[in-house]
Amino acid sequence: MLYFSRLKTALIAAACLLGVVLCLPNVMRAPAAWLPWRAIHLGLDLRGGSYLLLQVDMDQVVRERLAAMLDEARTTLITQQIHYTGLAVDAAGNRIVLHLPDPAQQAAALAALRQAFGGVTQTSAGTTAPDTDISVLRDGRVAATLSRVALTARALGAVNQSIEIVRRRIDSTGVVDPDITRQGDDRIVVQLPGVSDPARIKDLLGRTAKMTFHLVDEGADLSSPAAPPGDEVLPMQDTTQTKIAVRKAIAVDGADLTDARAGTDQDGRWVVNFTFNGRGTRKFGEVTSENVGHRFAVVLDNTVITAPVIQTPIMGGRGEITGNFTAASANDLAVELRSGALPAPLTVIEERTVGPSLGAASIRAGTISLAVGFLLVIGFMGVFYGLFGWFANIALIANLVLMLGILSLMQATLTLPGMAGILLTLGMAVDANILINERIREEVKAGRTPVKAMEAGFTRAYSTILDSNITALLAHVMLFAFGTGPVRGFAVTITVGIVTTLFTATVVARLLMVRWWSALRPQALPV
Repeated sequence: MLYFSRLKTALIAAACLLGVVLCLPNVMRAPAAWLPWRAIHLGLDLRGGSYLLLQVDMDQVVRERLAAMLDEARTTLITQQIHYTGLAVDAAGNRIVLHLPDPAQQAAALAALRQAFGGVTQTSAGTTAPDTDISVLRDGRVAATLSRVALTARALGAVNQSIEIVRRRIDSTGVVDPDITRQGDDRIVVQLPGVSDPARIKDLLGRTAKMTFHLVDEGADLSSPAAPPGDEVLPMQDTTQTKIAVRKAIAVDGADLTDARAGTDQDGRWVVNFTFNGRGTRKFGEVTSENVGHRFAVVLDNTVITAPVIQTPIMGGRGEITGNFTAASANDLAVELRSGALPAPLTVIEERTVGPSLGAASIRAGTISLAVGFLLVIGFMGVFYGLFGWFANIALIANLVLMLGILSLMQATLTLPGMAGILLTLGMAVDANILINERIREEVKAGRTPVKAMEAGFTRAYSTILDSNITALLAHVMLFAFGTGPVRGFAVTITVGIVTTLFTATVVARLLMVRWWSALRPQALPV
């Protein structure tokens, strides 16, 4: 128990030295670009930055689903040669309705619609429920109603998909360690450390970035108050006063894009180059081959970016979007297209900015509290336990170094609660040494020899130390699993601190005591 081989001693020393090396990126620059120089990032409350609370437009999610159901119902009934009238969306009832002039076709219509909308959704209880309810209303109309389970599942999917797309868009802008979490049923919290002016981020997140390609109706009369059948009139991006009529039918869907990059054309103007997947390449080639000499519109969020004339068939699945782009706007559009379209628009409902001065004040207050707390702990151990207390203090310093080194390796985000977690860890770390030293005192008073007292002190205190730290570890793991934002930062700090505490209190402190005993062979212990 009180013997350390040279190899074991070297490994313990190497672990402590590694902790020092891992801490270096926090105080100095990388000596070489190829070195994996990982440092602790400061959170929003320490570094300053921006806080955005976004809300997903769930009504738009439902509207789009109902519109898709409308098209599916129309196609299904026409295919089955079932005559209908009054097919429309009843948004208030989350359903589509239609009238059957021939009652004899009602059974066939119900069967066809049930087959078309026969999807199921898994409930929270683990069972399945149909996505839609096909029924006959009192007035004789047939209705396909979205079920509550389907609405809940679609809302959850929309928020989760939005979070992933928001993350990809923000990561592409170079913001370091953003914190993106869900809040409630339809809100997303975005924290951007170091971003004092989030205007570009808001613009990037505020656009749905749903891109589609449509043929232009070159013969449409734009002076007419109503759009021609099968068309929709959309504004041009450069001059919103200019309108253009495009076919409602989507010729090629932007969802088939696999890549988009900002670049320049032969004249040095900024463009966005894009690439399709196999399906998009095939459809894009077919449309451009069949419509040479006609205009082809690129529509982004109901706005026409450009509508060039197709000069030659484009068969390679590659193309470019032209417009009055700047370097920033071309890059932003490329980021949006690469990240994918949001399932629904996002609205900024709350925005806060934490200034660097407030962050600096938080750092100063946290540093002072850490320093004062650290000195008080060291003073307490030195006064009450003498030399063994100073051994515990050395182990405490090693604990702090290892904890910061591991947090640096993880590139963790340090927040004000995280700094409180470090201070709390230092207080918890000496608990193990107090248990060991008190147990050694008791063994000395019981008349044991110094060697037996030291061995019994570590042996009998070990199970208590292990039980208490494992209990705390499990509690903070749960806190990390179910917490959000700063709470998770606090949990990470404490969890790492518990692991390093077990190592330094039961190994490093014991090594120091053993080396001291081996060198001096005292007749009495300084306790």
